[in-house]
Order: sequence, then C-alpha cells, then structure tokens
Amino acid sequence: MLDTQFIQCPYCWEEIEIVVDPSESEQHYVEDCFVCCRPIHLHVQVDYEGDISVTARSEDEDY
Repeated sequence: MLDTQFIQCPYCWEEIEIVVDPSESEQHYVEDCFVCCRPIHLHVQVDYEGDISVTARSEDEDY
C-alpha cells in the first residue's frame, strides 16, 4: 500500500505531493520537482509504528 506525503521543494519552495512506499524502513532516491523540474534528493524513514518522515534536500546539501 502506498502513502502520500507533502514536502517543500528546496529550490522553488513550492509544496508538492510525493508517493511513498512504507514497506521499506529506509529509502534514498531522487525525484524531480513537478514545478521547477530540479532534482530533489529524498530520504524516507518509516519507524516501527508506521510513521513516515521525509527529508528533501537540494543537490548541494549534505545528508
């Protein structure tokens, strides 16, 4: 089952909706912003209770 989350683009600051697969406890991937088309580096964590945390960073930010 997929879940949706809202993040803020680190480039244009628009709020966008992403789809997250909560079956994986930790994920790293890149998704382009739907507004400005720049690559957003996403780090997704799902805790043992199923709560989802998403961190969105630009290309030049460190994890």
